[in-house]
Formats: sequence, structure tokens, C-alpha cells
Amino acid sequence: MTRSDHSTFGIELPQLLERLHRRFLDVVRIELTRIGVRDINPVQILMLAAIGQNEDMAVRDLIDRGYYLGSNVSYNIKNLSESGYIERFTDPHDRRSARVRITGKGRPVLEKLQSVTANLAAALITSAEQSKDCDATLNFLRRFERECSIFIESR
Repeated sequence: MTRSDHSTFGIELPQLLERLHRRFLDVVRIELTRIGVRDINPVQILMLAAIGQNEDMAVRDLIDRGYYLGSNVSYNIKNLSESGYIERFTDPHDRRSARVRITGKGRPVLEKLQSVTANLAAALITSAEQSKDCDATLNFLRRFERECSIFIESR
């Protein structure tokens, strides 16, 4: 990649990431409507996915790992909890800390999100070469995320 390629990349990557994020939220919104879930929004489903990767997790970890703003986490956790998608409880080892876990109501919604995402990926990956491209893209995005984290932490 030449220097001019890097400057184009520096413009195109943020635009593409933003459009992809918005498009994916649209996909989630459409699927929520299709399955009749109207009491939570697409951002809350993504937060549910972040929680769902763990048995349970500290609310603080959502802020640290998900780069959610504190007030947004509080609002979304409250809504997810009141809607019955997660359970919020006090950490038994640190009474000052709150933890969350997905409930029986939240699990099927998260599984539907995983299914939709898998179907989208399956439509894109129809050959071994495309699978390698996908792996390379995911590896790049993970490295890019790490670089962004390093940049943020060094400031």
C-alpha cells in the first residue's frame, strides 16, 4: 500500500464502518419488528450480545469493553432489566458493583440475532477463497480495534 493509498484508506474506512454500523442496526431493527419485539431497540440488542458472550458480567465491563457511555449503559441496562431481557444483581464479592446476565426471555432474542448474522455471512461466503477473505477481514478489524484501544489508552 502506498502513502496515497493510506490517505484514501484513512477517509474510506471510517465512512465504511459508520455505514456498516447503521446498516446493521437497520437489519436488527427489521428483524426485531418481524419477530414482534418492540420493547427494546437495536442498540440494546447489541448490548445484549455483549452481555451474552459471558455467563454474567459487571456493568463496568460494558463501559470498558463496549465503549458505551456511562449514562447510556445505565439507561439501557435499566430498560433491558425492566423488559425482562437481563437480570441485574449486586456482585456477591463486591457489594458496590452491579452485574448482569441474560434471562430466559433474552436468550431467544440473542439467538435470533446470531441466526440473522450467520445467514448474512453465509450469503457472502460461498467459497473457500471468500472464507479466507472473511477471516482476513475479521483479523484486520480486530487489529484495528486494538490499535484504536491503544491510541485511546495512551491519551
